[in-house]
Amino acid sequence: MNNKNSKLALGIAALFEIILIITAVTSIASKQWNDLALIFLAAICILLPFLITSIANIKDIVLPQSFQLISVLFVILAQYFGEIKKFYIVFWWWDLLLHIISGSYAVITVLYLIQGIIIKEKGAAKQRYTIFTLIFAFSFSIALGTLWEMFEFTGDYLFKTTMVKGGLEDTASDLIVKILSALITSIIYYYRLNQNISKS
Repeated sequence: MNNKNSKLALGIAALFEIILIITAVTSIASKQWNDLALIFLAAICILLPFLITSIANIKDIVLPQSFQLISVLFVILAQYFGEIKKFYIVFWWWDLLLHIISGSYAVITVLYLIQGIIIKEKGAAKQRYTIFTLIFAFSFSIALGTLWEMFEFTGDYLFKTTMVKGGLEDTASDLIVKILSALITSIIYYYRLNQNISKS
């Protein structure tokens, strides 16, 4: 079954692109060249959820129904509000909030991916399979968090952004909250899946 494009996500993405164009014109008029690089990056990132969905459909991989919407909103919160509107600087908790959201949702997304990629061996215990999938999803979430930290560092280095505000302390705090949110989500899903197994 193909993953359907979310009309709401498409509408929000289209509106966001219009906002970015207006912001770009304003930045050019005020000679804010650093903002132009951020706007260009945000315009590319907003397209990624739809590209990922297309690839998933080609590979017959199931994604959560909310994948596009959550991803689009995350890009807007991180790139537009966080970087362009300086929410990372204005609100000390903004970065931590986004890492909590991404850590939790990454676990949910990976659990869907596993269902579409990994086929259970005949005779394998359902509980053992559940534990394996949750460990994989948790680990994948942490890996994504690490890649995001590398993205922030690269953005600061190449585009002179301010995503990494406190150096090592900022990076460590981000990873800790991401690990905790991923762990809590994994535990919740473990008990939910176990209840479904016991009922079946």
